[in-house]
This record gives sequence, structure tokens and C-alpha cells, in this order.
Amino acid sequence: MAKAYFKKAKEGEKVYGLVFGKGKISKVFESGHYKLLIEFKNGYEVPYTIEGIPGWGSFDTQTVFYRDDINLSPYDFSAVEKVLTPKKIIKLREKNELEIRLPSGVWTSCTKCAKEYMEEMLERENFHLFRKTKKEKKVKKSKK
Repeated sequence: MAKAYFKKAKEGEKVYGLVFGKGKISKVFESGHYKLLIEFKNGYEVPYTIEGIPGWGSFDTQTVFYRDDINLSPYDFSAVEKVLTPKKIIKLREKNELEIRLPSGVWTSCTKCAKEYMEEMLERENFHLFRKTKKEKKVKKSKK
């Protein structure tokens, strides 16, 4: 079982979500599956478990942290290098090679993101929020 990260959570505490960015705990629930309700600066309100797993999208790991606890250096916030066409977005999505930029600025696989969010960004023609999945570059070992 995952760690009870928000066991001592209090209303008003500042948090940072990898999906929606800065926010604060607006409600703490004593019973039920979801322990907290977090209100983000962009207006979203999302319920979270005691482990920090959201009731949004297909995430199975913690995506929200106390602001002072999180280290954002391992996450990709880079700018999009090439704006994709709608046709290319559909093709990459079918191949599971498409990433979307979340409201926090972090890039993630479209398979983890809620379909409603992705469809809304496509309908609004926010094509700059999509990119082809970056491949891990293999480091060549030099011969000694």
C-alpha cells in the first residue's frame, strides 16, 4: 500500500499538482475514498486520495505534493519544438506516441490524461499543446 502522504492535511495548505500546478487544500474529508479536495489557481477542483492520487485521468501514482516538498527538476517543462497538424496528432495518438502538455506545464502521455481534456484542447485548436513522444537517448559507451 502507498504511503499516507496527506494523513495530517489541513484546509488552506499550499500544494503543487503535476497536472494543474499551484493550488491549496479546500476541504479535508474524514471518511470515503477521497481524503481531500484541492482547488487549483486555474479554477479546477479535484479530489485526491490520502496518497495524493487524483480522481481525474488514469494516474495510479501520486501527482500532488506539499509545495515545499516537491522537486520539479526531473519533469519536462520544455517548449514545444514543432506545432503538429491535426492529421499528425491523430496518427500519433493511434500509435500511442502522443504527449500533451498539462495545465501545470508538464508533458505526459495522452494515455494518462483524461480524454475530455484532450478532446477539448483539440476542439479549441490548441495544437501547440501536443508533441510526439520523446525517445530516451541511448548513451554510447566509449571503448577504452
